[in-house]
Amino acid sequence: MTQPKVIGVVTTGGDAPGMNAAIRAVTRIAHSQNCQVVGFERGWEGLIMNNFRHLTPRSVGGIIQLGGTILHTARCPEFKTPPGILKAAKTLKEHNICGLVVIGGDGSFRGALELSKISDAQMVGIPATIDNDVYGTDETIGFDTAVNTAVMEIDKIRDTAISHERIFIVEVMGRQRGFLAATVGVTVGAEIILIPENQCEVGSVFETLKDNARKGKRAGIVVAAEGCGKVSEVAKEIEEKTGSEVRLTILGYVQRGGTPTARSRLLASLFAEKAVELLVRGKGNWAVGLQKGAVVSIPLEEACSNQKPIDMSLLKLNDMLAI
Repeated sequence: MTQPKVIGVVTTGGDAPGMNAAIRAVTRIAHSQNCQVVGFERGWEGLIMNNFRHLTPRSVGGIIQLGGTILHTARCPEFKTPPGILKAAKTLKEHNICGLVVIGGDGSFRGALELSKISDAQMVGIPATIDNDVYGTDETIGFDTAVNTAVMEIDKIRDTAISHERIFIVEVMGRQRGFLAATVGVTVGAEIILIPENQCEVGSVFETLKDNARKGKRAGIVVAAEGCGKVSEVAKEIEEKTGSEVRLTILGYVQRGGTPTARSRLLASLFAEKAVELLVRGKGNWAVGLQKGAVVSIPLEEACSNQKPIDMSLLKLNDMLAI
């Protein structure tokens, strides 16, 4: 009798709403294909320390609506060392893992690529990050949820901004990329959007706000990605130079948690189906993603070697909408 294939699954890097939906989908689809599933706990640390649990269709019941990840995730400096990667490869071999599904962002994909160089297990990456910065996919698991969370909070802030005739600068996540800030900015009707990819001079921000005041706008929302620098200093300068009351709100980790939206859950299920399909067919070292509405796969190395371009036309659109 043929032994069933064993597929591993791990969530690494920052958590994103919809990771649990992806774990559930990988597990159930794999079992439907007569495969067993082993979940490694606390990210790459689980592979190094051999911390795992067997996942079954029943053990992943009731998690599709939960934020975070039931497998947990943690930083693991040891995995960045050759001995650490070797330990992870030995763990995969010990469990007879034929393929490992890595759910995470671009850093997770790079880790999977390094592991693939010394492991016989095939790697497949599922993009899950609120930053939406993974090359090869138009959208990542968790991005839609994070956008909706930020929009809900900023809508409330705007009520106060209008009531008190103040300018609010709202900092959203995005240390290096501005996908979240750009999308959130347009959808909340922000007067100004600041992202790392567009080095906007503070002087132009002052001029825009002064021009808005001349038009009769006495309140405003500025959405800034955290990677734009010390937003608190920008807020102080704006207050000093415009004479307007300015308040700073940092949304922080609230954007990473919460119940995943239907969109994030759907992507998790679609990506999981593609990932398991690839591994069952014996194909590995791929990343799955969404391109022009279709679920696709691209070489993992390609996903790791390229930077996803941001749609700068969103900023132009926002300028027209903010008049």
